Amino acid sequence: MRSLFLCGALAALALLAGGCAGGAGRSSQGSFAEARGVLERNCLHCHGKDRLTQMPAFTDTHALARLMGPGGWIVRGSPEQSRLFQVVTLADSQTGAMPPTGHAIAPADVATLRAWIAAGAPLPKDPPIALRQQGDGPRSW
Repeated sequence: MRSLFLCGALAALALLAGGCAGGAGRSSQGSFAEARGVLERNCLHCHGKDRLTQMPAFTDTHALARLMGPGGWIVRGSPEQSRLFQVVTLADSQTGAMPPTGHAIAPADVATLRAWIAAGAPLPKDPPIALRQQGDGPRSW
């Protein structure tokens, strides 16, 4: 009986720690706000308003929505099938690794992108929210 109580208590603590759907203690893991910070710090130097035309735009939420879908840059609910997640997990020495400057993004940022995509890559509704480059990151072109 005591072990059953302990198991139940541990399960309840795990739910509280991870957040519960719709509750005030809900975890922000997988949120657009967190993913936005990662994109602004690591990607907009090349995928922002001054990007080359062949590069996908990460300039606002509408541009991100256009990159979503099966076989696209962002496959909702499937990080491993998403080109965005694939390129940030490549080793710096591999062709196609992003960012291409030899400065891999932090493991915590990779985890944030993975969680966001796994959560369905939620985006705020209209109007579009602009993403703004943070910092003076290196450019590869």
